[in-house]
Amino acid sequence: MAPSHDPTRPDRAPRTTPDTGSSTSTAPARRTVLASLAVAVPATTGLLSLASPAQAAPQADPPTGGGDLGPNVVVFDPSTSGIQEKLDEIFKEQESAQFGSKRYALFFKPGTYDGLNAQIGFYTAIAGLGLSPDDTHFNGDVTVDAGWFDGNATQNFWRSAENLSLNPVSGANRWAVSQAAPFRRMHVKGDLNLAPDGYGWASGGYIADSKIDGTVQPYSQQQWYTRDSEVGGWQNGVWNMTFSGVRGAPEQGFPDPPYTTLETTPVSREKPFLYLDGEDFKVFLPKLRTDASGTTWGGGSPEGESLGLDKFYLVKDGADAATINAALESGLHLLFTPGVYHLDQPIEVKRADTVVLGLGYATLIPDDGVTALKVADVDGVRLAGLLIDAGPTNSDVLLEVGPEGASADHAANPVTVQDVFVRIGGAGPGKATTSMVINSNHTVIDHTWIWRADHGDGVGWETNRADYGLVVNGDNVLATGLFVEHFNKYDVQWNGEGGRTIFYQNEKAYDAPDQEAIQNGDLKGYAAYKVADSVRTHEGWGLGSYCFYNVDPTIRQGHGFAAPTTSEVKFHHLLVVSLGGKGQYDHVINDLGDPTSGEDTVPSTVVSFP
Repeated sequence: MAPSHDPTRPDRAPRTTPDTGSSTSTAPARRTVLASLAVAVPATTGLLSLASPAQAAPQADPPTGGGDLGPNVVVFDPSTSGIQEKLDEIFKEQESAQFGSKRYALFFKPGTYDGLNAQIGFYTAIAGLGLSPDDTHFNGDVTVDAGWFDGNATQNFWRSAENLSLNPVSGANRWAVSQAAPFRRMHVKGDLNLAPDGYGWASGGYIADSKIDGTVQPYSQQQWYTRDSEVGGWQNGVWNMTFSGVRGAPEQGFPDPPYTTLETTPVSREKPFLYLDGEDFKVFLPKLRTDASGTTWGGGSPEGESLGLDKFYLVKDGADAATINAALESGLHLLFTPGVYHLDQPIEVKRADTVVLGLGYATLIPDDGVTALKVADVDGVRLAGLLIDAGPTNSDVLLEVGPEGASADHAANPVTVQDVFVRIGGAGPGKATTSMVINSNHTVIDHTWIWRADHGDGVGWETNRADYGLVVNGDNVLATGLFVEHFNKYDVQWNGEGGRTIFYQNEKAYDAPDQEAIQNGDLKGYAAYKVADSVRTHEGWGLGSYCFYNVDPTIRQGHGFAAPTTSEVKFHHLLVVSLGGKGQYDHVINDLGDPTSGEDTVPSTVVSFP
């Protein structure tokens, strides 16, 4: 049965599950240890179970903090022999392992490394261990290309580079990625090329707290968001290039050139990161900034505070969900080491200022329909660096920030959700009615990709059923770098007041079988981004929605965006695109904006609303 949920009511989030029907499959369109020596990487990495025993034995002692970072964290220093060989070994394993179970975090101690080319594959995170990116310097490159996919970069997901400085060998470092591939706290002493060799398709992307001395070269990148950074220049744009707080950003020109430029970012707090203080590993927690521009580290050491690893429960193979929650109850933070973890009960964060940090794309899979992660309505929780992968039994919600009805004011110390990605299907069957629900006021969502898979295993209109991507019920929530794709109903449903989004990328679900399947009452389809009719204040900048209805190309989508027409609900720089004529949009927002037509993949735009 369909959810008994009124999408215009801000006090309710979807909680029921539709019946499932026959499975249909669609083919993708655009996307067809710690030592001075390198730690040996095990030949196999099994799935890690966080299932609690049916009859748990009495626990005499609470979990303790600290310890080693496990076998899937590899640490190098400048004297390490065979660095390039180890990098190549891991890349060979991960280059095309799009839905594999291996996870790696590659860390480099401060110093200079000559002649390296670190090619980064799936579920691989590379980072320096200094307080500043300039503490760890490569005379060489950190590279992502698309040779594994015949020069098409639209499936270069789930990888990252952080906290390094690079002197690229050719003068330009190549980072040809799509979604869920952040480039944070990086200093490129040259140009940055965002396209694959041969200039094939690419669908990124995200840069934050970085400095590019030369020119950023998007070439074939469809869209990109850059926040609180500094660039020497920006070469071009295709559909949607959005900047906030970026020194050297191009002047606003949407739709031609397609630049949306904000001088500052209203609220930002950089992602927590691991670093070395002498011989001790610590986690740095950057300070909250308002109306920020430029990097946090350009003037020297960043502002913030540090926590030693003894303050963290290090989640590794053998931990169970009950133990993780006991660690939280005892006052510890969480550091997930690289791995794939099954959960038989939610991880519940109840204490203010708790840090939950994942390394190397640590992945949480909820079993038996539980919610993977719940956060109480408390100040300052930081969630970062996790992939939540839906299980085969439907979960009502995968990530919940604040309980239903949350009402506390968190303006001075918001919850931040950073590089937390959600996947429904692809790696196997998965279902969730709603992927992410934000109930707490003032939450900052800083870079997420919430994805109902269009390819891989366990994919079909009902097979990986997922009605809603992001539902926002809290007030004064800010999203910076929001990517949400392919949901059966609303990809984003915003019910709270005072919401703001800076940059949004969306595709509607490819695999809708026909017009009736997407019909929303009298409306042709569910909007990619819906602001509830009851909302009186909302604002968005640089938002795009694309359709590729390859199962039934005759489908018409009434509009990409829907919002009440009132003076304080404002949008700047909207676009919709029909990809190759597979389905069409009638309008951009509500009944405004020209329809898309033909097979030329030309955007229809609205510069301002209302």
